[in-house]
Amino acid sequence: MTSLLGQPGGHSVVLDLTPREALDILVFSVRDGFVQVSAFVAVTVLLFSYVQYRTGGRIVTYLEDNERMQPVAGALLGLTPGCGGAIIAMPLYIRGTVSFGTVVAALAATAGDSAFVILALAPEAALYAYGLAFVSAVLFGYAIDVWGLGVGTVDRAVSRLSQPVTDGGFATTSVADGRPSVPDYQMDVDDRVGSDSGTGFVAILSHVVHVLWWVVAAAGLVAGVLYLLRGAPEVALEFGPTFFGLFTIAGLSGTVMSFYLHFLGRRVIGEGGSGRIRENFASAYETFQHAAMETSMVTVWVIGAYLVYEYGIVIFSVDIGAIAAAAGVLAPIGGALLGLVPGCAPQIVFAGIYAEGGVPFSALTANAVSQDGDALFPLMAIDMKAAIVATIYTTIPALVVGVVLYYFWPFASFGFGVLG
Repeated sequence: MTSLLGQPGGHSVVLDLTPREALDILVFSVRDGFVQVSAFVAVTVLLFSYVQYRTGGRIVTYLEDNERMQPVAGALLGLTPGCGGAIIAMPLYIRGTVSFGTVVAALAATAGDSAFVILALAPEAALYAYGLAFVSAVLFGYAIDVWGLGVGTVDRAVSRLSQPVTDGGFATTSVADGRPSVPDYQMDVDDRVGSDSGTGFVAILSHVVHVLWWVVAAAGLVAGVLYLLRGAPEVALEFGPTFFGLFTIAGLSGTVMSFYLHFLGRRVIGEGGSGRIRENFASAYETFQHAAMETSMVTVWVIGAYLVYEYGIVIFSVDIGAIAAAAGVLAPIGGALLGLVPGCAPQIVFAGIYAEGGVPFSALTANAVSQDGDALFPLMAIDMKAAIVATIYTTIPALVVGVVLYYFWPFASFGFGVLG
């Protein structure tokens, strides 16, 4: 595929993308998205859901009864490597259980799947960067809940964008009364599981796919851990009994089954809607089923983000390394602005550039605070307006922390904490 983009001064740039290249991007994105992201998300969502099952839903009840602790709880969820912990906070906000400051704290503390790269290649840098992200997330979360970021232009803009974020205080009941900006959030009768949902060929097939999905997710997790332990290498497309084969088969089959569960299976054996937190589960199987459905929804959004990112890089010849390594204070500013891009793909690339000494520590930390990872996708699916406001909010402390570190960080700017 060839296209001409007009440039200033009468120049044109020819961008070539052959059908083979387009197909390779599709296949590799579909494969990598499941292994690098979804398998890790599945574990964290399952762990939280299982704790809910074993405790009879007391965690959600605790958060409802202890509103002053919510931003801290949100930041702790976000601090979990990967995106699964922060993902859990999104439907809690929509249902009015936690405040908007808690959502922002969870997103600001989230280091996404790039955390696995930094933890493996620069553990000391990870300790400092994610510690600073946690502290700034908690402080900013409380600032939103207590002061609503102050009486000013930003607060008024937020009130115009979305009802759920106009509540500047801790009273989650006010958030619930205000209702999400998505009017049909509450499931209607057609969204719920029918009385005959457990029978029939499609239902049986969906249960089989669900069980197989967990087998593949476990294989994908093994492949993902090995991938990180090997230093995030290029993985060839193979189907044999090798690491590459495990990575490829788990990635492709896991994504296919995730799309099936999200678009069809959830309407037959699930709860119909997605992105909803459960207070309790009737059985361990239902716990696994809920985690699979939530992860499948994230997979759909992640694959979409991977494709947009990868095609955009090729078509427009974007050099992330050159942008991120901009001279002077533009480096942390660039890291913070990169965090506005949803998903983990560009952030993983950014983490790899840091591990290679391409960007300073201030830029890494700014990106860690600003990026929302894949946790933003469930909120986008449920309430797009709140998602836009949240991702803008997380960029504010990222810019502050990044610039302060650039001028006052006592250690080496480039290569701090990188192994060997």
